[in-house]
Amino acid sequence: MNRNDLRRVDLNLLIVFETLMHERSVTKTAEKLFLGQPAISAALVRLRTLFDDPLFVRTGRAMEPTPRAHEIFALLTPALDSISTAISTAQPFDPATAANVFRIGLSDDVEFALLPALLRRLRAEAPGVILVVRRVNYILAPGMLSSGEISVAVSYLDELPANAKRKVVRRITPKLLRADTKPGRLTLDDYCARPHAIVSYAGDLNGFVDNELAKSGRSRKVVLAVPQFNGLGSLLAGTDILTTVPDYTADFLAASGGLRIEDHPLDLPVGSLSMAWRAAQDEDPAEKWLRSRIAMFVGDGAGQA
Repeated sequence: MNRNDLRRVDLNLLIVFETLMHERSVTKTAEKLFLGQPAISAALVRLRTLFDDPLFVRTGRAMEPTPRAHEIFALLTPALDSISTAISTAQPFDPATAANVFRIGLSDDVEFALLPALLRRLRAEAPGVILVVRRVNYILAPGMLSSGEISVAVSYLDELPANAKRKVVRRITPKLLRADTKPGRLTLDDYCARPHAIVSYAGDLNGFVDNELAKSGRSRKVVLAVPQFNGLGSLLAGTDILTTVPDYTADFLAASGGLRIEDHPLDLPVGSLSMAWRAAQDEDPAEKWLRSRIAMFVGDGAGQA
């Protein structure tokens, strides 16, 4: 096919194909693209004709891509990224008059403790923009970035898709939170003897603190696991339960009173909070503006490229 033949190709079909590759479902693809299922089914018929291949074979409730579909997807994704970049960089961005919809992914601690300051800044500079926040973690963020559900993620991040870039924006220093009025700092023995609460998205009863304790042959007893940081303060009130949280989360929780912050009795490693974004939007003026504000109001000035 030469470039003149591209005139008979509907770019929307390629977007449908890419979304089907991510979602493996006509229903989910329709929901994501805000189209009806008949429209997606009709587009799939046209895609099969265009590529002369079934592309997707139903296996149970899922649509399994054919080998040819995988080949097309590998070529198509960077091409669509390039088109998106070419279009976005040609459009100027003025925060004062912009009406962009930004879709970002934040971990629970970031949303709870750091989003308020960022939101105030966005409202001051760009009152017409819309911010859609999705909950992410190191497991969910790569897939949501790859599929385009979000354009940027801020969380503890491990592996990322090939089409993503990353920047460390903040150091994470674990702090101890307690609601009791017993004077003095806790020793490590006191810490291990007391009951503990953890924030666990998956409902686990252990985490990195337990791994560090195990290195010195120690352990603790977790008596409460909750899925988010919001509400930790009221849950700890009137109890002897301890919790270990990031420093910025500790500051936010303690600001309302009833909790005190201490340096952790265990020598815990300092972690990092990263911002990751789709490489296709690296030069997008609107996205660059958003990332700069995230770095300023979510970061601590310690970030490094």
